[in-house]
Amino acid sequence: MVSHRPGALKQPKKSHKHGKHKSKGALNLKNKGRAGAAVVKKAKGSVTSKLDRRNREKQVRKSKLGVTSEAKRELGGPGQAPICIVIVPATETVNVSALLTEIKAHGTVTNETESGCYFHSKKQNKRYHFLTPAANAGLFETLDLVKCADLAVIAWDHTCELNPILKTCLFAQGLPPLQHTLVGGVSVSDQERAQRRRLMAQTLESLLSTKEHKIHYLEKPSDIDTMLWSMANFKHRPLSFLRHRPYMVSSQVNFEQTSEERGTLQVTGYVRGGPLDADHLMHLSGLGHFQLDRICSAPDPLRHKSSDMFEMEVLSQPTDACPTLEMECPVDEMEGEQTWPTAEELMEAEEKKKSSKRVPKGTSSYQAVWMMSDEEDEVEDEDDDEGMSEEEEEEEESEEEEELVEVEEEESAAGTEPDYDLQFDEETELAELRKFREATEDEAFPDELDTPLDTPARVRFQKYRGLKSFRTTPWDPKENLPLDYARISQLENFNTVRKFIVKSHVKKERPVRKGAYVSLFIKNVPISIIESQSAAITVFGLLPYEQKMSVQHSVVQRHGQCDLVVKGKEKMLAQVGFRRYLVKPIYSQHTKSNKHKLERFMPKKGSFVASYYAPITLSPAPVILFRVEEDGSATLLSTGSTLSCNPDRVICKRVVLSGHPLKIHKRTATVRYLFHSREDIAYFRPVEVRTKHGRRGHIKEALGTHGHCKIGFDGPLHQNDTVIMCLYKRVFPKWDFQYF
Repeated sequence: MVSHRPGALKQPKKSHKHGKHKSKGALNLKNKGRAGAAVVKKAKGSVTSKLDRRNREKQVRKSKLGVTSEAKRELGGPGQAPICIVIVPATETVNVSALLTEIKAHGTVTNETESGCYFHSKKQNKRYHFLTPAANAGLFETLDLVKCADLAVIAWDHTCELNPILKTCLFAQGLPPLQHTLVGGVSVSDQERAQRRRLMAQTLESLLSTKEHKIHYLEKPSDIDTMLWSMANFKHRPLSFLRHRPYMVSSQVNFEQTSEERGTLQVTGYVRGGPLDADHLMHLSGLGHFQLDRICSAPDPLRHKSSDMFEMEVLSQPTDACPTLEMECPVDEMEGEQTWPTAEELMEAEEKKKSSKRVPKGTSSYQAVWMMSDEEDEVEDEDDDEGMSEEEEEEEESEEEEELVEVEEEESAAGTEPDYDLQFDEETELAELRKFREATEDEAFPDELDTPLDTPARVRFQKYRGLKSFRTTPWDPKENLPLDYARISQLENFNTVRKFIVKSHVKKERPVRKGAYVSLFIKNVPISIIESQSAAITVFGLLPYEQKMSVQHSVVQRHGQCDLVVKGKEKMLAQVGFRRYLVKPIYSQHTKSNKHKLERFMPKKGSFVASYYAPITLSPAPVILFRVEEDGSATLLSTGSTLSCNPDRVICKRVVLSGHPLKIHKRTATVRYLFHSREDIAYFRPVEVRTKHGRRGHIKEALGTHGHCKIGFDGPLHQNDTVIMCLYKRVFPKWDFQYF
């Protein structure tokens, strides 16, 4: 029996007429889970009129204007710290002392020293503290003075030239409000004076990329009064890393020796930045942080005419809440051990220590004990990076020496200048050449490494692992940490802790107010500070936890005029905020991922992250990296700012092993040169491989015993393609910290 099948022209049934509203199912289907907007019910009487809103805005604006005007009137006024003005010469030929002599003739001068003086202007009713770098002052002394200034003045001469390194460092460190003055324009003609003005305006516009400059042309005596008025009426903008911390520029320094190597340093000056108490740890540039013995009052040189009748009063003394000077955490080497080592394990450890010692041929065991450990560490790092045996290194060194001898014979036959050869250092030149070749090869073939023939790949790369996705594959940051991580401290949530500390530090009341003239008695200071004392000493107060060591990350960018080849873990001089120290950083990419790829050499373009062991810096601070030469000079490398103090930042070193497709059949290929043994193929079989043209695949099986393997890909393979395998290992900075 055949059932009836309706045709295409069958009349459908009429739908149910449910009215103009939609059913619940239709509404749910239309909304797709979206909830309606919540209705905010306003309290009774909360609706204000337009006139009331305008009146409230006017009151808020008037209140803010009053606070700003009051702060501007107090700047340099009675009872406050004088306006700190640092006059920086644009070049060494600028005569700053003549400019200061002209300024001193328009007011009262007190406490005159080599670095500057206190100055009071009756006409402006303001107090000033003029500071100038010494004639033989270096770059760092100038930077230390400028960072403490309320106003920076650059003194120019008729050449209108500025030291480019000084300009870069000043802008990278952070500049206070800036003004300019052109000296030496009194005894010139009007035509030459106008020409100097045009040249000055063009120079500032090209250097600073803006047309808004405050320029003082000292052409007549009344221009000094105009300049003093401008120095007292400017918008005060302190540097961000000094806004909430106390600091001081010394006007008097005394040292009382208490032992053979240490003593108590008395620094007298005005408290700036914020209030102070004796529980603060104080940082001295180049020496580190120290504790305060007491804080005493001192006679204000701009208020007291005679200090004979002044009685010194103790304002603050340290309490039990004073933090300690310990930078590192105590290390317990047995903390991670779960069982006590046996006698066999101890013997094996001693044998490994003995075998890991590398000494020249012919060295006895007694002489080997006295070899320097720093050289061993550097050799081990180079061996780990290059993966070369001792015999290969000796062969290469001997070949290089033979080649060098041949070149020297040719040069001596040709006849060279003897003075030039005396300044030539063969070892340094060879090291730079080797580093240049490595950097060029790494730039052309990033992270690529040939699989070693004499060492099994499973042994050479046993610390490496494969990742399915570098961005999404998890990596435990607490896994396989070095022993140096037991010496550092970590803040649980850096940004949250930083905001909480700064907020609580500002609200806390302290006995020594901002602007007070006091004497700080700093105890246990090395006696070497007297020998290295500059014209003025700068003292900075530390926020809580800033004396503790951690892993500091900084986002920096290479200086445009620097073309040096800089390898990771080279010793650098880092200036972070108000501190300077020697570190050995490693470089990584600046990305938002939870893992970051290591850069073997300092990148030439773009921003990157430098990581190193250093004290915690809570406030955002500028970072400047220098390279210290053998003669003590410093070469500017890069500038930037701090990122965070997070030891959990995972920095991975990548190694790329490459192979060549020998035979290709559709999506399967026989690959050689990727490995050289059947055991290595079985060890790395779970790791995914890919090609430079974007194909992905896995190792199916090993063919023979010479390292050939069959790999299946997700698509057809080209004959000119290259098969690569990426392996990753977490790396850490090298501990080498010292204040500079």
